[in-house]
Amino acid sequence: MNPAYPGLSASLMRDALTGRSGPSGRRSGRRSLRIATRGSELARWQARFVGDHLIEAGAVEAYDLVTVRTEGDRDQASRLSSMSGRGVFAKDVQAAVLAGLADIAVHSAKDLPAGGSAPGMVIAAVPARGDVRDALVGAPLSGLRPGAPVATGAPRRRAQLSWLRPDLTFCDVRGNITTRLGRTPSGGALVVAFAALERLGLLGEVAEALDPRSFVPQVGQGALAVECREGDEATRSKVWAIDDPPSHESLLAERGFLAALGGGCNVPAGAWARHIPAGAATVLRMDVMLASLDGQQLVRYGDSAHDSEGAESFGMRLAASLVLEHGGSFLMTPSSSGSLFSPQRELDL
Repeated sequence: MNPAYPGLSASLMRDALTGRSGPSGRRSGRRSLRIATRGSELARWQARFVGDHLIEAGAVEAYDLVTVRTEGDRDQASRLSSMSGRGVFAKDVQAAVLAGLADIAVHSAKDLPAGGSAPGMVIAAVPARGDVRDALVGAPLSGLRPGAPVATGAPRRRAQLSWLRPDLTFCDVRGNITTRLGRTPSGGALVVAFAALERLGLLGEVAEALDPRSFVPQVGQGALAVECREGDEATRSKVWAIDDPPSHESLLAERGFLAALGGGCNVPAGAWARHIPAGAATVLRMDVMLASLDGQQLVRYGDSAHDSEGAESFGMRLAASLVLEHGGSFLMTPSSSGSLFSPQRELDL
């Protein structure tokens, strides 16, 4: 039994590990890295992306994939919003590293719980971030008729779409990218991460890429997080070779924001941090959003980090400002009566 995850028995771990494969098909000695990953096509692409870049950087000579079947993969019946905060797509992958079955774990950063890394794990690197946008498949927003169905279970996506188009209806969708594409509702649309389609060579499916200035992405969307065991400095130093500091800092700011709200993917909140030009240098800018579940009320706020302000502290400050100073407090309780926001009017601050 793994001490970091008391519920993860040895038999469950054996069931979780469904196979190993690497680019060479063999173990390659001490300079080979074992990469724990989910088994979906997208997750394995992302793990290979990390492994290939580590080889290009000269950090390792080869790698092997350790494929893990996570709780989120095993449970296809529950709504994702009901599983929020439990790390259902991450904790079994992390457990493989903690148990010594792999050296690093590669995650879609948005799958990591907002409250920080699991005990014994640390985010060792964040490679250059991919596209942060959400994408519509099937039809653009303007092409959807009143009452058209949109497939997404994410409260953030539903709330923002309801704000933009209160006449739309929604249905849940689960499964990998290929499965979800096959479940695009007739006469409607499916919402997926643009980066996922791009990585799998499926950009031809995109009917519209939603502008992140008006449709704020999920925390960590488009980013990868590479974790290793806390204290494993040898592995951490190897992985650091592919770290992209602006992407890493942006992710820390976004995660700080969501952690301060105390939420996960069940909270209709979004954040988009990036470095923008400021004279001869750049500054970390972040736009954040919080909405009611029905999308009737929505508040946005944006600001730039102060000099010497840490990224996580910056994210926490924006969360506090959004809630305490800019109307977000009305959206943090079940009742939104007395809100500053009219259902048909947005207040951008």
